[in-house]
Amino acid sequence: MNSKTKAAFLDRDGVINIDKSYVHKVEDFEFIDGVFEALKFLQDRGYLLIVVTNQSGIGRGYYSEEDFQILTSYMLKELKKNGIDIAKVYHCPHSPDAKCECRKPAPKMLLDAKKEFDIDMQNSIMIGDKKSDIQVGKNAKVGKTVFIGKDCEAEADLCIQKISQLPKLI
Repeated sequence: MNSKTKAAFLDRDGVINIDKSYVHKVEDFEFIDGVFEALKFLQDRGYLLIVVTNQSGIGRGYYSEEDFQILTSYMLKELKKNGIDIAKVYHCPHSPDAKCECRKPAPKMLLDAKKEFDIDMQNSIMIGDKKSDIQVGKNAKVGKTVFIGKDCEAEADLCIQKISQLPKLI
């Protein structure tokens, strides 16, 4: 048996929750319709669920690392209540001008996950709603990239308008 695991790498804002620009408070966090079913579908098909999110609001001073951790804890608890286990949440706290190695589309978060969880990148997927999400998938040599949104990102392997359409694709 292949010891390597396949993963579904998920952006957070715009994929798991409605992107309201620098979401950092529990009261502003709103799950996207259909996300529980889509994530459960992936989990039931053997995908390890990993969140990879740029959080430049920390680097810009809009909110703190602690604010991010409180919100992440809330998100994980709500997902767990719905039978969804997130293996880990990786985040980049830097602003775009920090020139760090972890900010998407740089592949560090995905490559760290690959190492930590022995992930088979070729059989994994990256799901996001921005060009940088698709690019990070390509940069980390993930097997498939899925773009969620109205205007399909040309480099994506698959495009859907809403996460609720994901089970029909995979």
